[in-house]
Amino acid sequence: MRKIRTALCLLCCIVLLCGCSSYQRPEISSDSLYVEEVENLSEDFIMGMDASCVPALESSGVTFYDFDGQEADVYKTLADSGINYIRVRVWVDPYDENGNGYGGGNCDIDNAVEIGKRATQYGMKLLVNFHYSDFWADPSKQMTPKAWEGMVIDEKVEALYQYTLESLQKLKDAKVDVGMVQVGNETNGKMCGETIWMNIYKLMDAGSRATREVFPDALVAVHFANPENPDSYRTYASKLNYYSLDYDVFASSYYPFWHGTLDNLSTILSEIAETYDKKVMVAEVSYAYTDLDTDFSSNTISSESAIIKDYPFTIQGQANCVRNVIDTIANDTTNGIGVFYWEGTWITVGTNSYEENALLWEQYGSGWASSFAAGYDPDDAGKYYGGCAVENQALFDANGHPLESLKVFDLVYGGNEVELRADAIEDTTLIIDLNGEIVLPETVYAVMNDDSKQEIAVTWQNVDYDAMKSGGAQQYDIVGDADGMEAHCYVSMVEYNFLENYSFESGDETGWIVSRSDKINELYVEEKVSDSLTGSYHYHFWSETANSVEFTLEQEVENLPTGTYKYSISIMGGDAGEHEVYAYVKLNGEIVATDALEITVYNSWDTALIEGIEYTEGDTIAVGIYVKCAGSGNGAWGKIDDALLNSMA
Repeated sequence: MRKIRTALCLLCCIVLLCGCSSYQRPEISSDSLYVEEVENLSEDFIMGMDASCVPALESSGVTFYDFDGQEADVYKTLADSGINYIRVRVWVDPYDENGNGYGGGNCDIDNAVEIGKRATQYGMKLLVNFHYSDFWADPSKQMTPKAWEGMVIDEKVEALYQYTLESLQKLKDAKVDVGMVQVGNETNGKMCGETIWMNIYKLMDAGSRATREVFPDALVAVHFANPENPDSYRTYASKLNYYSLDYDVFASSYYPFWHGTLDNLSTILSEIAETYDKKVMVAEVSYAYTDLDTDFSSNTISSESAIIKDYPFTIQGQANCVRNVIDTIANDTTNGIGVFYWEGTWITVGTNSYEENALLWEQYGSGWASSFAAGYDPDDAGKYYGGCAVENQALFDANGHPLESLKVFDLVYGGNEVELRADAIEDTTLIIDLNGEIVLPETVYAVMNDDSKQEIAVTWQNVDYDAMKSGGAQQYDIVGDADGMEAHCYVSMVEYNFLENYSFESGDETGWIVSRSDKINELYVEEKVSDSLTGSYHYHFWSETANSVEFTLEQEVENLPTGTYKYSISIMGGDAGEHEVYAYVKLNGEIVATDALEITVYNSWDTALIEGIEYTEGDTIAVGIYVKCAGSGNGAWGKIDDALLNSMA
């Protein structure tokens, strides 16, 4: 396969005007990285990299190197490593009235032209990612550019069309090889300040028309996030089909620590590809190679994050993640055309101090946001501006040297076998009753470099069992040694709970009875540790339309001894609008106590507590939660977790 790829490179046209270059990639090998071959991988499969911040980083003093330790154009290093597409985000006007940049690379169209010329020089195509905002656009915010504020929809459509047309013409005039244009970024029912699908369609259509006019051979892509909610993806695709949007690629973000399983991803993308005859791809994926922070500004993902950690935070774990996503899109997904890694070049601008870095972030826009963004985005960037936040997910180290994991984009074609070795120790999680016996495991699982697991002995260190039993309900991090590697056992000490499946860790509704409105769209047990209060599971609800969320979740408790009890349950969510939510206790079929709950914003848990429940053997007792939401504009969503029935005496 390598010989075939080299021959194809030799046949590449020389004329830059034609969208090709004379650049020839070297052979890639690795003495340390294990990579399983991805079978049936086509030569035109997109191995993409979002590298939007590079000019801002270089202005901040960052130097990039190649695998030989020599200074090199980072785009050449990417091409050498198997990257064939560069993705660059474009904001309309990411500057304040005094010309100060908002940060995140200050990614205007001129930045895209600079990157595009460098990408084309090394034989890579460009994906132009129009956010149609002056700063970050994602599912939580899709703000209108300053210049378009106050426009009615038809005026905004014309402005977007002209802006897209002029921006793409700049790229064409610079002889940039544009292969794909993305009209909107993570547009989950919102875009450029619009929330009505007809208006969203009109805006996307304007971007598509401009693309067809300037680059008729380029693919037009739409982009969404949260594939773990497949019904949402079905809605997005059906809306675009209803309005007959002219596009080629349905693209999805996929961050494994937030976005569910690869099986779910391939299933929903294949369904959309087959139903609507579209190409599909992953527009964003990344994974951490370390839990360390190098720029003195906290990272989005770390060992303390409430996430699903499918792979170790190691260079090999990062490579295994990328390899498996490529394999899923190439082999398990209908019409899968490629995978883009997100900002694999975004590293720290310095390793000396926060103060030194902050000056660079402010001057050159090399942090995720600068203080100047406050005027445009006061509620997020204006409060939390600072450093990169994702440098531990880059494919370069803090000093600009490429990691071995960068080679995975090339090595997947033929595989790369090295000696089998342990890469990290899998974390262990235990939930133990305060009145029970604390028994720690004698073995743990080592995650091998081929992503397999082997059981090995562990020695736990400095365990104070008496303090754990007398310390009340809390979590402990027990550290151990497993064949010279650090192991962690996270022990949650809890009060005895008389409820079955209290945190839904069975993965289903075992023990619970659900009464629901027929109008609600989604009501089920969900596996998503970042949205769970305890463990990996919780009870999830979501509905698209107003006044459609209403249900009860109840459990009848059997064999409960006579005594006094307390009951608690927690909820969080959003978009609830006017709502009535309460925990309740039933004795002999009648509600005898309630406690109201509030739904506010994501990850803000509210806990109901009902104390002094007097129970006598022979009576029937049930506990539960009632949820009714009108919705804020549309339907509401939320998560329920940790239903506890504990003795008070």
